[in-house]
Amino acid sequence: MPQKKSPGQTPEMSTSRNDIRERIIKAAIHVLKKGGRDALTTRSVSAAAKVQAPTLYRLFGDMRGLLDAVAEYGFIAAFNKKKEQKPSPDPIDDLRKAWDSHITFGLENPVLYVLMFGEPRPELSLPIIEKSKLLLAELIHRIAVAGQLKVTETRAAELIYSFSSGIVLSLLAMPEEIRDTTLSFDAREVLVAAITNNTPPEKVANIGSVAITMQALLPSVPSLSEGERHLLKELLDRISNQK
Repeated sequence: MPQKKSPGQTPEMSTSRNDIRERIIKAAIHVLKKGGRDALTTRSVSAAAKVQAPTLYRLFGDMRGLLDAVAEYGFIAAFNKKKEQKPSPDPIDDLRKAWDSHITFGLENPVLYVLMFGEPRPELSLPIIEKSKLLLAELIHRIAVAGQLKVTETRAAELIYSFSSGIVLSLLAMPEEIRDTTLSFDAREVLVAAITNNTPPEKVANIGSVAITMQALLPSVPSLSEGERHLLKELLDRISNQK
């Protein structure tokens, strides 16, 4: 027989803590999608999740804690998507596929992506972020073992991580009706050419022109450190000047 609710019992009292937590996170994502950050308030999230405000504070501490939980939710979703990709005999082809998957995830989940990469918080330490970095490190190591890596594994990971997120954020900043997703393809091939010995596919007609485009876009990539920006500019200079 179904359990009867005691008088005064609210729906959240008869639901597990994890279920309530996930419901609040999904409600926050819904509010963000519908009204943006300005619409995200304790009242709006509580109403959307059908919980009392004290429940939100008890589970997340404050609004910053809730936003961090939403970001973590995004990292988990992205990681699970990456895990679906099975390794092939060609690690550089796998890198291209991983890049494309990352870009697609960002464009399909703009609210989550901006929280994940658009608001850098070095103090935010999540196990899922480390697992994602480890997955990328394993792919880069395969490229190195194949004798195809031109920079250190650490530098390659930093450039891929920073550059891919910068491209997504740049694309998201463009009005959707004029968004040119071929920019992602061009950026991907510039990166592959910069960190590996792989020859770009014929679809890239003029790699020098692509490198010049990426140089112009560098100031719009906030996640790059000064050292990373300098190294990438040096690599792009070399590519754009090749004969």
